Amino acid sequence: MVHCYLRHGPTQAFGLICSNSSNSKYDDKVAYVPALEDVLVWDMKKGQQLAMWHETGHRAEVTCIERSPQGNVFGVGYADGSIRLWDSGSSSVIATFNGHKKAVTALAFDNEGARLASGSQDTELIVWDIVAEAGLYRLRGHRNEVTGIRFLVPLGTPSTSTDSLSSILLTVSKDTLMKVWDLSTQHCMQTVVAHRAEIWSMGVSPDQNYLFTGSNDGDLKAWRINYEAIAGGLRESESGEIDKIIHLTGSLPLALHHRVSHVLFHPSQPYLAVQSHERSVEVFRIRTEEEIKKKELRRRKREKEKKEKDKVGSTVTETKKSLDEGDPKPDEVTLPNLFAPLLVVRASGKIRSFDFGTREAGKGKSGIQIFVALASNALEVYDIPSPTTSKGETLEATRAYVLDLPGHRNNVRTLCLSSDDQVLVSAANGSLKVWNMKTTACIRTMDCGYAICSCFIPGDRHVAVGTKTGEILIYDLASSTLIDSVKAHKATVWSLHVRPDGQALVSGGADKEVKFWEFQKEAVVSSAYPKKSFSLVHARTLKMSDDVLSVRYSPNGKFLAVSLLDATVKVFYQDSLKFFLSLYGHKLPVSCMDISDDSKLIVTGSADKNIKIWGLDFGDCHKSIFAHEEGVTQVFFEKKSHYFWTAGKDKLLKYWDSDKFENIQKLDGHHNEIWALTVSNHGNFVVTGSHDKSIRVWEKLDEPLFLEEEREREIENVFERGLVDSLNRDETGGGLSGQLSTEVTTVAKQTTETLAAGERIIEALDLADSELKALREFEERKAHENISDAVDLQPPPRNPVLAALDSQPEAYVLRVVEKVPSTALHDALLVLPFTKVISLMHYLSIWARMGWNVTLVARIVFFLLRVHHHQIVANKLMRTSLISMRSHLRGALRQEKDTVGYNLAALRYMRKKHEADGIASFWGQDPEEDEAHELAGQGIKRKRISVRL
Repeated sequence: MVHCYLRHGPTQAFGLICSNSSNSKYDDKVAYVPALEDVLVWDMKKGQQLAMWHETGHRAEVTCIERSPQGNVFGVGYADGSIRLWDSGSSSVIATFNGHKKAVTALAFDNEGARLASGSQDTELIVWDIVAEAGLYRLRGHRNEVTGIRFLVPLGTPSTSTDSLSSILLTVSKDTLMKVWDLSTQHCMQTVVAHRAEIWSMGVSPDQNYLFTGSNDGDLKAWRINYEAIAGGLRESESGEIDKIIHLTGSLPLALHHRVSHVLFHPSQPYLAVQSHERSVEVFRIRTEEEIKKKELRRRKREKEKKEKDKVGSTVTETKKSLDEGDPKPDEVTLPNLFAPLLVVRASGKIRSFDFGTREAGKGKSGIQIFVALASNALEVYDIPSPTTSKGETLEATRAYVLDLPGHRNNVRTLCLSSDDQVLVSAANGSLKVWNMKTTACIRTMDCGYAICSCFIPGDRHVAVGTKTGEILIYDLASSTLIDSVKAHKATVWSLHVRPDGQALVSGGADKEVKFWEFQKEAVVSSAYPKKSFSLVHARTLKMSDDVLSVRYSPNGKFLAVSLLDATVKVFYQDSLKFFLSLYGHKLPVSCMDISDDSKLIVTGSADKNIKIWGLDFGDCHKSIFAHEEGVTQVFFEKKSHYFWTAGKDKLLKYWDSDKFENIQKLDGHHNEIWALTVSNHGNFVVTGSHDKSIRVWEKLDEPLFLEEEREREIENVFERGLVDSLNRDETGGGLSGQLSTEVTTVAKQTTETLAAGERIIEALDLADSELKALREFEERKAHENISDAVDLQPPPRNPVLAALDSQPEAYVLRVVEKVPSTALHDALLVLPFTKVISLMHYLSIWARMGWNVTLVARIVFFLLRVHHHQIVANKLMRTSLISMRSHLRGALRQEKDTVGYNLAALRYMRKKHEADGIASFWGQDPEEDEAHELAGQGIKRKRISVRL
């Protein structure tokens, strides 16, 4: 009989405020930050999580976030090369684009939000049509990771030239090159070697006159954009040189010469922010023309006075001459004059990214806000005051909001659950946190040292934590206080375990000692009220020959197992500490172990990537299994069973059957090493903590799991991934001589979804063809029979699928094609063999004749004709179907054109009628910002006025 298990699945992930894999966005006290494979939306003022953008089954890490001009649409790039458009209002995916082969590193929307440009680690650029949900073309030219993209549309350009100017794309890359692309002709107009080192950032001023690029060597260069050269095209000057679009203006001096990782202009205020250090952001203020002129006049006056005082051996004319020669022209503006250093924002940790707030600083303050996402899993918002005219006053940024409670600053090293599975304690270097397992809310935060191991003390009111310095810390959860600190070992405390009777605790450390501690509760009477004080009392010590890595009591209280650095496990009698067994066989030290509830089995996990299952009666090794690709970090038995869990540095969590020596399930979700693992006391769920600072819960589901089916599914997944990789590799490898040498190519990337969509279309075509063939044969047989016999003939039975849907074969094929996502349609059509393309062209002709979804029909027809042009031209059978399709499609498209034209004419008429009536709707005069905030706080709305002229 086949044994059935229960499947486990991921249900919750918490403990992560932001990850350092991507940039962040900030808008009006709301922050959009990456959290591994998700995007979290935080209210910075309240410290609450508003939403989580999560797509089920998608595991790739977020690498880039960009906001669309439409406001509620965000483009999010992932490490697998995919791009998803998210609707911030509904927290749902609008569209998914697949085209890059490596992580997406840069995104940019055009001014209308209709096009999206993406750059990747695969050195390629792709321009996407968001309205049509399709890739337009792929641009090649860079030789390293693309780090910045920007559409160029200068403000104030006339409407006649907007179309040409909006087709200019500016890109920078780690190959030290900056390129200007003309999207109308799809070629590179200019290539500039901008820096000697890798370019890491790019910023364009709001008026798009200035462009800044920052490099790995700390150099920040300014460039001016010549829009006349863009509008006029590539023309030769009198000297024979081609007019350049980008001109170097100079370099902006920075306070610190480190990597310039981020350059950003404020969208509406005259500020520039530059991050050239791990922990600080330099803020510059952009002076106005009047301020520059006044400053220049003051400088000239000071220099003139100084020259007059220092006139020795020179005439006045010579002095004036030298002054005029040394001074810049009155119209010339230097970068230091235009960009004045304002202040330096110093964060509490390493800065991963920053962003300007769209609104001004807090109430009663004038200035702006800057949002900072730290690499230490925290978010901060700083108020930047407005510059003052008083001399000698230094401006400082003040911290307005901090969000750091719902997560650890460092990787999670240890986890433990209370006896009722209601409370979870996690500890890391510097902090210990208490979580409510129902709401996953952080209810307590306490300071601690470098935590290595932890356990609940019976009663669930206290927690013991072993640290790297050799101390055992006892915390009272109710009062959130440290009530006892014991210097237990001279080196790291690697393991803690409570005796099954709940009266004592054992600890193992790197000082080659195993120490036994008894719990002692003393009644302490204070002036306010009596309370119980808990403490540890040292009972005895067991000295070992090597460092102790793990200690475990057997659940029956009979044995004590100790793993040593010499890759052996020693088993002692718990009461007398007499030696019982020695388990040896691992090639590297045993880092973790656990004993089953019936005290018959012991499982050991080692840095040699193997787990071994031993019998505790005689110390015989039942099985040695290669469990993980990296070292095993944690092993835990499930309560009242012989099933156990293992976690490793390969980011995987695995479920095993120790009786059958089978791997039941493999769970992936973490993005870094798993250091901590704990199993529910009721066997309902498992909790893991990782180096990626996240804590994940894996719950037991009601879905049955069969080992044979699980193995088949794994083999299918491996086969599909191999097939997809081979298809994408053939596509790029086949064009080494031609495709890769060209600057522009088509956008295509096969995924498992596109392959499945293509297979569904093929199945629908086969079903419809067989149904139509059966009907034709019936009609032919009916035509050859006599009238009396023809009446008795029974029509062939309908296909069950068509009968259930009550649909005709042609309508069924259209139904299947319509269900294919628009972004995956072209890649799905590439899967079809040419015989199926001929069959599909027949149905396309029918759909065009019937007027069904003409837009989709035209899109498919044009794509197939472009891809299979040579085969279609060479096939004589296609001529008749193409002639009929041309007439049907032209008629359908002409009708669609008439409908669109009629609607446009109606809209124009309505606009003219509105203008002729002379009705103007406008808002009242806007008060000052402070008054507007006060009105909003009082609940008073501004009146909307309608005036008839």
